Amino acid sequence: MFFRNKRSVLLLISLLSTLLLSACGSNTNNTPSGGETSPAPSAAPTASPASERTLTDSLGNEVTIPANPQRIIASYLEDYLVALGVTPVAQWTVKNGKQEYLQDSLKDIPTIPYDLPFEDVTKFEPDLLIIGSNATVEGEKYGQYSKIAPTYVLGDAVVNDWRKALLQIGEVLDKQAEAQKVLDDYEKKAADAKADIQAKLPGQSVAAVWLVKNSFYVVSDKQSSGALLYGNLGFTAPAIVKEISATGTGNWNSISLEKLAQLDADHLILVNSDKDSGAKALEDPIWKSVKAVKNGNVYEYPRTSSWLYYGPIASSKMIDDVMNDIVNK
Repeated sequence: MFFRNKRSVLLLISLLSTLLLSACGSNTNNTPSGGETSPAPSAAPTASPASERTLTDSLGNEVTIPANPQRIIASYLEDYLVALGVTPVAQWTVKNGKQEYLQDSLKDIPTIPYDLPFEDVTKFEPDLLIIGSNATVEGEKYGQYSKIAPTYVLGDAVVNDWRKALLQIGEVLDKQAEAQKVLDDYEKKAADAKADIQAKLPGQSVAAVWLVKNSFYVVSDKQSSGALLYGNLGFTAPAIVKEISATGTGNWNSISLEKLAQLDADHLILVNSDKDSGAKALEDPIWKSVKAVKNGNVYEYPRTSSWLYYGPIASSKMIDDVMNDIVNK
């Protein structure tokens, strides 16, 4: 669900904005993450009254956290809030779209632009801002946000690893036990699914491909849904996926039709963002020559699915898709 650098974020926003305008919610072209460093340690709760705590964020800011914040804005971090039973006062959006896979919980929540304009943030009168990436508060932005409400920055090394982000947000919201339970439940679900996969489809390979604006992108073998498929679930990563991941700069990296023709995957997950515009690329003879396509092992999901995101809820939904559509079909 996250991006590794500011350039990747900007590329994502450009793709999503164009896509959502033409199609009507979505992660990007060469871009959702996977930092390996540990999150910055938070200071121990202060001895102040139980009504508030003071924590140190990834940028070294001491942030006074309300005891029970009611009006939280955590743009593009809503997956974590929903998993923890918290409803934000506003939710992330690009143009006409939002994170559709969360709308069972957020359908009545107003939206706020992805880049968090100060006037929009002020309008919602938040009592806590949780920011993901460093780029969001670069320059003088942190000071301006912190004048509106206490502002806690997770930082790139945390936000790029959804498990770390979940636990850190749990700490910020004083919901450490709830966050740990969400993580434990997910790990058990993933482990059970992996065991079932290895029993029923031992040694099988899979790739995830995204079609958007008539171009194809393949997920990295260690990021986003790639981390789930190859790490959590134990599928084999095809050689082409490893090759492109080695030189790619983000979660989803461009792949030509010619390269796709060499994709020796037993199963192919297709996120089709071009469905409403005809998905002409899927009529190309080269696409039809791909091994998994010829064998009828393509599993198509819409742009509104969780496959373009990354977090506890998104990842859990992806496991459900894999088990229902690939393993137990």
